[in-house]
Amino acid sequence: MLSRTPEDVAAHAAAAPGLTELDADVADCFACPRLVAWREEVAVTKRAAFRDQEYWGRPVPGLGPADASIGILGLAPAAHGGNRTGRIFTGDRSGDVLFAALHRAGLANQPTSVAADDGLALRHTRIFAAVRCAPPDNKPLPAERDTCAPWLHREVSLIRPTLRVVVALGGFAWAAWWPILRHVYAQSPPVPRPAFGHGAHVVMPGLPDLLGCYHVSQQNTFTGRLTPAMLDDVFDSAKRLAGLA
Repeated sequence: MLSRTPEDVAAHAAAAPGLTELDADVADCFACPRLVAWREEVAVTKRAAFRDQEYWGRPVPGLGPADASIGILGLAPAAHGGNRTGRIFTGDRSGDVLFAALHRAGLANQPTSVAADDGLALRHTRIFAAVRCAPPDNKPLPAERDTCAPWLHREVSLIRPTLRVVVALGGFAWAAWWPILRHVYAQSPPVPRPAFGHGAHVVMPGLPDLLGCYHVSQQNTFTGRLTPAMLDDVFDSAKRLAGLA
Protein backbone atom coordinates (compact mmCIF):
# COMPACT_ATOMS: atom_id res chain seq x y z
CA MET A 1 0.00 0.00 0.00
CA LEU A 2 1.32 3.43 -0.89
CA SER A 3 1.69 5.81 2.04
CA ARG A 4 1.54 9.46 0.98
CA THR A 5 0.63 11.20 4.24
CA PRO A 6 1.50 10.81 7.92
CA GLU A 7 -2.01 9.48 8.43
CA ASP A 8 -1.37 6.80 5.80
CA VAL A 9 1.85 5.80 7.56
CA ALA A 10 0.11 5.44 10.91
CA ALA A 11 -2.77 3.45 9.45
CA HIS A 12 -0.69 1.14 7.27
CA ALA A 13 1.86 0.46 9.99
CA ALA A 14 -0.84 -0.42 12.51
CA ALA A 15 -2.51 -2.76 10.02
CA ALA A 16 0.62 -4.75 9.08
CA PRO A 17 0.09 -8.29 10.42
CA GLY A 18 3.75 -9.30 10.22
CA LEU A 19 7.24 -8.20 9.29
CA THR A 20 6.92 -9.29 5.65
CA GLU A 21 3.89 -7.04 5.13
CA LEU A 22 5.45 -4.23 7.16
CA ASP A 23 8.67 -4.30 5.14
CA ALA A 24 6.68 -4.11 1.89
CA ASP A 25 4.66 -1.18 3.18
CA VAL A 26 7.79 0.65 4.34
CA ALA A 27 9.27 0.38 0.85
CA ASP A 28 6.17 2.04 -0.62
CA CYS A 29 6.25 5.15 1.58
CA PHE A 30 6.17 8.62 -0.01
CA ALA A 31 5.03 10.61 3.03
CA CYS A 32 8.01 12.98 3.39
CA PRO A 33 8.43 15.11 0.23
CA ARG A 34 11.96 16.31 1.04
CA LEU A 35 13.22 12.78 1.66
CA VAL A 36 11.47 11.40 -1.42
CA ALA A 37 13.09 14.08 -3.58
CA TRP A 38 16.53 13.48 -2.08
CA ARG A 39 16.52 9.69 -2.24
CA GLU A 40 15.36 9.78 -5.88
CA GLU A 41 17.87 12.46 -6.86
CA VAL A 42 20.71 10.42 -5.38
CA ALA A 43 19.46 7.35 -7.23
CA VAL A 44 19.68 9.22 -10.52
CA THR A 45 22.88 11.22 -10.07
CA LYS A 46 24.71 8.35 -8.31
CA ARG A 47 28.28 8.26 -7.06
CA ALA A 48 30.90 7.78 -9.76
CA ALA A 49 32.05 4.47 -8.29
CA PHE A 50 28.51 3.09 -8.64
CA ARG A 51 27.46 4.75 -11.90
CA ASP A 52 26.76 1.39 -13.57
CA GLN A 53 24.49 0.18 -10.76
CA GLU A 54 20.75 0.64 -10.40
CA TYR A 55 19.98 2.35 -7.11
CA TRP A 56 17.13 1.23 -4.84
CA GLY A 57 16.08 4.83 -4.20
CA ARG A 58 13.25 3.95 -1.79
CA PRO A 59 12.75 3.57 1.97
CA VAL A 60 14.83 0.76 3.46
CA PRO A 61 13.09 -1.90 5.61
CA GLY A 62 14.57 -3.58 8.65
CA LEU A 63 16.65 -6.75 8.47
CA GLY A 64 16.66 -9.86 10.60
CA PRO A 65 14.46 -12.65 11.98
CA ALA A 66 11.02 -12.14 13.49
CA ASP A 67 12.09 -13.84 16.74
CA ALA A 68 15.11 -11.61 17.34
CA SER A 69 16.17 -11.11 20.94
CA ILE A 70 18.59 -8.26 20.10
CA GLY A 71 17.53 -5.11 18.28
CA ILE A 72 19.98 -2.67 16.71
CA LEU A 73 18.53 0.79 16.20
CA GLY A 74 20.25 3.16 13.79
CA LEU A 75 19.60 6.62 12.42
CA ALA A 76 18.77 6.31 8.70
CA PRO A 77 20.06 4.66 5.51
CA ALA A 78 23.17 6.08 3.84
CA ALA A 79 22.66 7.79 0.49
CA HIS A 80 25.06 5.47 -1.34
CA GLY A 81 24.68 2.52 1.05
CA GLY A 82 21.17 1.36 1.91
CA ASN A 83 19.63 3.83 -0.54
CA ARG A 84 21.69 2.13 -3.26
CA THR A 85 21.49 -1.52 -2.23
CA GLY A 86 18.03 -1.62 -0.64
CA ARG A 87 19.33 -3.22 2.55
CA ILE A 88 20.11 -1.41 5.76
CA PHE A 89 23.80 -0.73 6.54
CA THR A 90 24.76 -2.48 3.30
CA GLY A 91 27.36 -1.23 0.85
CA ASP A 92 28.97 1.49 2.96
CA ARG A 93 31.82 1.87 5.45
CA SER A 94 29.51 1.98 8.47
CA GLY A 95 28.06 -1.37 7.47
CA ASP A 96 31.53 -2.81 6.96
CA VAL A 97 32.31 -2.10 10.60
CA LEU A 98 28.93 -3.19 11.94
CA PHE A 99 28.65 -6.53 10.15
CA ALA A 100 32.26 -7.45 10.86
CA ALA A 101 31.48 -6.98 14.56
CA LEU A 102 28.23 -8.95 14.32
CA HIS A 103 30.11 -11.78 12.65
CA ARG A 104 32.76 -11.77 15.40
CA ALA A 105 29.92 -11.96 17.92
CA GLY A 106 28.32 -14.92 16.14
CA LEU A 107 25.26 -12.84 15.23
CA ALA A 108 25.85 -12.87 11.45
CA ASN A 109 26.87 -15.71 9.15
CA GLN A 110 29.43 -13.60 7.29
CA PRO A 111 31.52 -10.50 8.03
CA THR A 112 30.47 -8.43 5.01
CA SER A 113 27.24 -6.95 3.64
CA VAL A 114 27.69 -5.63 0.12
CA ALA A 115 24.43 -6.39 -1.71
CA ALA A 116 20.89 -7.51 -0.91
CA ASP A 117 21.53 -10.92 -2.48
CA ASP A 118 24.96 -11.70 -1.01
CA GLY A 119 23.73 -14.44 1.33
CA LEU A 120 23.96 -12.51 4.58
CA ALA A 121 21.81 -13.85 7.42
CA LEU A 122 21.49 -12.49 10.94
CA ARG A 123 21.11 -14.64 14.03
CA HIS A 124 18.95 -13.53 16.97
CA THR A 125 19.26 -9.94 15.73
CA ARG A 126 17.03 -7.42 13.95
CA ILE A 127 18.42 -4.14 12.59
CA PHE A 128 16.13 -1.16 11.96
CA ALA A 129 16.35 2.60 11.65
CA ALA A 130 14.51 5.52 13.21
CA VAL A 131 14.07 7.05 9.72
CA ARG A 132 13.73 4.79 6.68
CA CYS A 133 14.85 7.15 3.88
CA ALA A 134 18.33 8.56 3.33
CA PRO A 135 18.24 12.21 4.50
CA PRO A 136 20.33 15.09 3.14
CA ASP A 137 23.53 15.47 5.21
CA ASN A 138 22.37 12.48 7.30
CA LYS A 139 20.09 14.84 9.24
CA PRO A 140 16.36 14.07 9.24
CA LEU A 141 14.05 16.86 10.28
CA PRO A 142 12.00 16.40 13.47
CA ALA A 143 8.79 16.23 11.41
CA GLU A 144 10.31 13.48 9.22
CA ARG A 145 11.35 11.50 12.27
CA ASP A 146 7.85 11.77 13.69
CA THR A 147 6.16 10.84 10.40
CA CYS A 148 8.34 7.75 10.10
CA ALA A 149 7.98 6.68 13.73
CA PRO A 150 4.92 4.41 13.27
CA TRP A 151 7.00 2.05 11.09
CA LEU A 152 9.51 1.68 13.92
CA HIS A 153 6.85 1.34 16.58
CA ARG A 154 5.08 -1.43 14.68
CA GLU A 155 8.35 -3.25 13.99
CA VAL A 156 9.23 -3.28 17.68
CA SER A 157 5.68 -4.36 18.49
CA LEU A 158 5.99 -7.35 16.15
CA ILE A 159 9.25 -8.58 17.68
CA ARG A 160 8.27 -7.61 21.23
CA PRO A 161 7.63 -11.20 22.40
CA THR A 162 11.31 -12.12 22.02
CA LEU A 163 13.09 -8.74 22.19
CA ARG A 164 15.34 -8.54 25.26
CA VAL A 165 17.88 -5.80 24.53
CA VAL A 166 18.22 -2.87 22.13
CA VAL A 167 21.53 -1.32 21.07
CA ALA A 168 21.08 2.34 20.10
CA LEU A 169 23.73 3.48 17.63
CA GLY A 170 24.20 7.16 18.43
CA GLY A 171 22.22 9.86 20.16
CA PHE A 172 19.50 10.13 17.50
CA ALA A 173 18.62 6.45 17.85
CA TRP A 174 18.81 6.73 21.64
CA ALA A 175 16.24 9.55 21.56
CA ALA A 176 14.02 7.60 19.15
CA TRP A 177 13.71 4.77 21.68
CA TRP A 178 11.78 6.69 24.35
CA PRO A 179 8.52 7.19 22.37
CA ILE A 180 8.50 3.43 21.79
CA LEU A 181 7.94 2.91 25.50
CA ARG A 182 4.64 4.77 25.29
CA HIS A 183 3.45 3.50 21.91
CA VAL A 184 4.48 -0.16 22.22
CA TYR A 185 4.81 -0.89 25.94
CA ALA A 186 2.22 1.60 27.29
CA GLN A 187 4.78 2.97 29.74
CA SER A 188 5.95 6.53 30.27
CA PRO A 189 9.60 7.30 29.51
CA PRO A 190 11.72 8.05 32.59
CA VAL A 191 12.05 11.66 33.73
CA PRO A 192 14.66 12.90 33.33
CA ARG A 193 15.53 10.71 30.39
CA PRO A 194 18.86 8.92 30.75
CA ALA A 195 21.67 10.60 28.83
CA PHE A 196 23.21 8.88 25.83
CA GLY A 197 26.76 7.68 26.11
CA HIS A 198 28.85 4.81 24.84
CA GLY A 199 28.27 1.93 27.23
CA ALA A 200 25.23 3.54 28.83
CA HIS A 201 22.84 0.88 30.14
CA VAL A 202 19.22 1.50 31.08
CA VAL A 203 17.19 -1.14 32.90
CA MET A 204 13.43 -0.74 33.34
CA PRO A 205 11.21 -3.53 34.68
CA GLY A 206 9.31 -5.35 31.96
CA LEU A 207 11.17 -3.60 29.11
CA PRO A 208 14.14 -4.52 26.94
CA ASP A 209 17.46 -3.32 28.29
CA LEU A 210 18.83 -0.34 26.38
CA LEU A 211 22.53 -0.08 25.54
CA GLY A 212 24.20 3.01 24.11
CA CYS A 213 26.90 2.68 21.47
CA TYR A 214 28.68 5.30 19.43
CA HIS A 215 27.46 5.19 15.85
CA VAL A 216 29.55 3.12 13.43
CA SER A 217 30.08 6.16 11.20
CA GLN A 218 33.42 6.88 9.57
CA GLN A 219 33.65 9.98 11.74
CA ASN A 220 33.82 7.73 14.79
CA THR A 221 35.65 4.68 13.45
CA PHE A 222 38.33 6.52 11.46
CA THR A 223 39.21 8.76 14.41
CA GLY A 224 39.35 5.91 16.92
CA ARG A 225 36.43 7.22 18.95
CA LEU A 226 34.82 3.82 18.33
CA THR A 227 37.22 0.89 18.06
CA PRO A 228 36.49 -2.74 17.15
CA ALA A 229 37.17 -3.72 20.77
CA MET A 230 34.61 -1.19 22.03
CA LEU A 231 32.02 -2.53 19.60
CA ASP A 232 32.80 -6.10 20.61
CA ASP A 233 32.21 -5.18 24.25
CA VAL A 234 28.77 -3.77 23.40
CA PHE A 235 27.68 -6.89 21.54
CA ASP A 236 29.10 -9.15 24.24
CA SER A 237 26.92 -7.27 26.72
CA ALA A 238 23.91 -7.49 24.39
CA LYS A 239 24.33 -11.25 24.04
CA ARG A 240 24.62 -11.69 27.79
CA LEU A 241 21.53 -9.59 28.48
CA ALA A 242 19.61 -11.48 25.78
CA GLY A 243 20.54 -14.82 27.35
CA LEU A 244 22.72 -15.84 24.41
CA ALA A 245 26.03 -16.04 26.27
